[in-house]
Amino acid sequence: MVFSSIIFIFYFLPIFLLGYYLSGWRTAALLAGSAAFYVWGEGPYIFLLAALILVNFAGSRVLAAAEGPGRRRAILTGLVVLDLGVLGVFKYAGFLAQNLNLILPGAPLPQIELALPLGISFFTFQLISYVADVYWRRVEVEPSLTRFAAYILMFPHLIAGPIVRFANIAEELHADRRKTGRIGLGVQYFIVGLCQKVLVANSVAPLADHAFGLGALLDPATAWLGALAYSLQIYFDFCGYSNMAIGLAFMLGFTFPKNFDYPYASRSITEFWRRWHISLSSWFRDYVYIPLGGNRAGAAKTVRNLLVVFLLTGVWHGAAWTFVLWGLYHGAFLLIERFGLARLLAAAPRFVGHAYALLVVLVGWVLFRAETLPQARDYLYVMAGGNGLTALPAGTLLLLNAQTLAAIAAGLVFAVPTLPWLLERLRTPRLEPAHTLEPRLDTQGVHVLATPALIAGLVLSVAILAGTTLNPFLYFRF
Repeated sequence: MVFSSIIFIFYFLPIFLLGYYLSGWRTAALLAGSAAFYVWGEGPYIFLLAALILVNFAGSRVLAAAEGPGRRRAILTGLVVLDLGVLGVFKYAGFLAQNLNLILPGAPLPQIELALPLGISFFTFQLISYVADVYWRRVEVEPSLTRFAAYILMFPHLIAGPIVRFANIAEELHADRRKTGRIGLGVQYFIVGLCQKVLVANSVAPLADHAFGLGALLDPATAWLGALAYSLQIYFDFCGYSNMAIGLAFMLGFTFPKNFDYPYASRSITEFWRRWHISLSSWFRDYVYIPLGGNRAGAAKTVRNLLVVFLLTGVWHGAAWTFVLWGLYHGAFLLIERFGLARLLAAAPRFVGHAYALLVVLVGWVLFRAETLPQARDYLYVMAGGNGLTALPAGTLLLLNAQTLAAIAAGLVFAVPTLPWLLERLRTPRLEPAHTLEPRLDTQGVHVLATPALIAGLVLSVAILAGTTLNPFLYFRF
């Protein structure tokens, strides 16, 4: 069950909100509703998640009470190894066995195919961040199993983020949320996210799928159109999901951190990673890069730490060499910028930095989207004009219909801060943050829009959802 579905919007969400607000035990209601939401999509894997919650809850309490740095470090290490071990078995065991069979004589290892539990990368990182913060005494250990389970299982962020740290919502978990729910604000966020997902991401997805599926018949124009379509698809798909998650959290009395800040407006790859999937990049910064020493131990270790972080960023997204290369590719550009290019970009006209960042990101998305390294190589070769084809094939022309062209146009306009600029000029009142952790709405493209515009977007999105079966969230598979 995805947020952008008829059954969620018109059945699950209204019934859940009614029970949540009528219940005198809102944390228990949140936990029960979230468990039902997860069981709907994953069934028996709820027992795996429940076991991880119980082990980390008990382990964190032992960790908080432990004395001596050695004992505390051992407990932390055990919990992190367990969490990463479960993630590794489900997500990487098959990939590892496949590659070892290419090296070992006789291919002795069996083929491993395990269904990936929904959201495992996200809830694993939340569990690790919690026990690490307890270890560093950044947060007080949570004494209530119900609250801790509700934090991990909370359905708005459970499946595809954002990665919400316990410190972000600990106060709200203990608060009387009968007075803190911001339903109106949440509805606005949810509708905007729904429109991003359905009207843009879903509409350009067929063009991206077509281009990456042509193989030897791919021509340069279709290749560039496909790369552009995928760049818009992945941004509006994931940003749309994040805005819907943030909106749902507002409805429930919680404040999630923003996850996107117009990344395609960046003038460097360093800036891009400050704006793209912010909760993931900040997680790696705080729990990997800084503990490794950050940039405090000389140039050589800075290079090592950055490459480790971006290798892990690539691997986090999936068990494939394309993801490994994509992560190292971005890491390499961050290093190039750190050691000189950033100064040149700062001195150059703004459009130079924008063009550079967009080109690097666009090429990177080809690596990310391709199924194999040879496919990525061939696709980039065609983008460079390598196969000599010139005419757009009939299949591409058929996909360039009014809906696709309108989605591309809307994506290009709203992928940069056009809406905040326009509404600022029109002096539209802005919804000011009511909480220090609340994302600034003008940096996420969510403003006080006219009610008719929101209603029109909702109606159009629902009409499209009712007439199509193409509606997956890309980040569900990560």
